[in-house]
Formats: sequence, C-alpha cells, structure tokens
Amino acid sequence: METSSDRPGGTRRPMWGRIAAGVVVVVVLIVLVERFSLVPGFGGLFGEDTRDRSGPALLKSVQDMDRYEAAVGNFQVVVDLEKDAAFLPDAIRGTRTLYVGAGTVSGYVDMGGLDERSVTVNEDRTAASIRLPHAELGTAALDPNRSYAVSKQRGLLDRIGDLFSDNPAGEQAVQKLAAQHIDEAARTGGLAERAEKNTTSMLEGLLRSLGFREVTITYG
Repeated sequence: METSSDRPGGTRRPMWGRIAAGVVVVVVLIVLVERFSLVPGFGGLFGEDTRDRSGPALLKSVQDMDRYEAAVGNFQVVVDLEKDAAFLPDAIRGTRTLYVGAGTVSGYVDMGGLDERSVTVNEDRTAASIRLPHAELGTAALDPNRSYAVSKQRGLLDRIGDLFSDNPAGEQAVQKLAAQHIDEAARTGGLAERAEKNTTSMLEGLLRSLGFREVTITYG
C-alpha cells in the first residue's frame, strides 16, 4: 500500500500533530461515552466528588437594631432577559435567559430617632400619644433555594467565551433584574402601609397592657 511518504512529493504529518490528534479523539470519545452512557458503569469513572473546604465563618461586626420589623412580603418574578449583537444573528452572538426569582422584602418602622418629644402621656397616665416616622422597606433578598434558571440560550461565540470565563453563563444580570422588579412590586403593593398598621396594633396592645386606656399612634 502506498503511503504519503512513498508518493512523490508526499509529506508525513509531524509526530506532535499525530499525538495531538490522537489525544483529541480520545477526549471526545470519553466525553461521548460518559455523556450518553454508551458503556454501562463507565460514567461513574469520572464522577464528581464534592468537598467543602471552606473555613469557619468569622463574625466581623454586630449592629444593634432600632427598628421594628412589622411585615414581610414574599414575591416571585419571571425574568426574560435577552441580549443581542447589532450585526450578528442570535445563533452566533447573543444570549437569552429565563429566570424565576423568588425573594422577600421587609417593612419596618425605625424607632432609633424617638425622643421625649415623640411620646406624650397625660397626668393620670391613662392616655398616650406616640409619633413615629413612616414605615420603610428593606432591599429585596433573593432566596437561592427558590430561585432558578428555567432556560439559557447562548450563541456560538458566547459558548466559546464561557470556556475561558471564571463564571460561565453567570446569572448576576438576571438576579439583579429580579431584585429590582421585586423592589418595585413591594413599593406599589401596600407593604409599607401594612407595616404601619401592624406597628400600630403592636403598640396599642403593649400600652393597653400597661394600663393606658387611650392610645394614639401617628406617622410622619
């Protein structure tokens, strides 16, 4: 049989080229066998072993809380985020992520700034009036156990870029967008008003248990 080296003008592939091609073929075969379970029991040979090597959590600081957490809203939002390239088709460059974000927003009344002018009590201690600042809302806190990506579509260039990225197919953008939508929903959903109502009920019950028969709570 005639080989390339025997044919006139034939050239032999360099040794390093043949070795590299052989390594690529072996790697592809291993990936295919493991991916599609072509050989029973072979997939476990390269199974993942997860180990937690984290160090102990360190307490950095302690902050005293002067606010009353009066209400917590639970929210869920579906984020559909698409990024396109100007002159390239989506199959080449572009991403689209469908993400379900679940989180909470707390409503609270800050009592740290109250002083003697904020509380008025009559002489026989039967009536009390308290003036509080309006309720505020905390920032949205996403729950990682209830938030997840439904689907991810990426163009060819984006997939290649993920191979060289420390955070392939990162979800920071959709997580940030989900938190923004939850914040907006909390501010338009009456959570602050609910927090004030619950704070009023709590203070009325507390002061009446102390003997006050007339309790007035105002905000502003």
